[in-house]
Amino acid sequence: MGHSYRDLLVWQKAKAFATRIYLATKDFPRSELYGLTSQIRRAAVSVPSNIAEGQGRLTRGEFQQFLGHARGSLLELDTQLAIAADLGYLGKAEYEMLAREAYQILGLINRLLDSLRNFKQAS
Repeated sequence: MGHSYRDLLVWQKAKAFATRIYLATKDFPRSELYGLTSQIRRAAVSVPSNIAEGQGRLTRGEFQQFLGHARGSLLELDTQLAIAADLGYLGKAEYEMLAREAYQILGLINRLLDSLRNFKQAS
């Protein structure tokens, strides 16, 4: 597949988003350290990690599979952020900003998946 995963805009944005998630969760209650905080961080790190792992695989099909995992982790993260907002751990403005960013990354993943599917059909 050629280029490095680091060249992919979706990976760059997902990695930056994971960093923002860590900063956004640093002041969550200590009682959530092994609960929601850990779950949110794990899902956030999973998105760019799956993109990288998939791009490093040998076939387009494997890449698509890992992009599917990244997409699933992103949607899981979106749900967890909504719960954190409901619990008052995230302010409304911060939650909305993070949700918008997640939606943008989701769009990038979906477009990359579409391009891989279309490439497969054109071959």
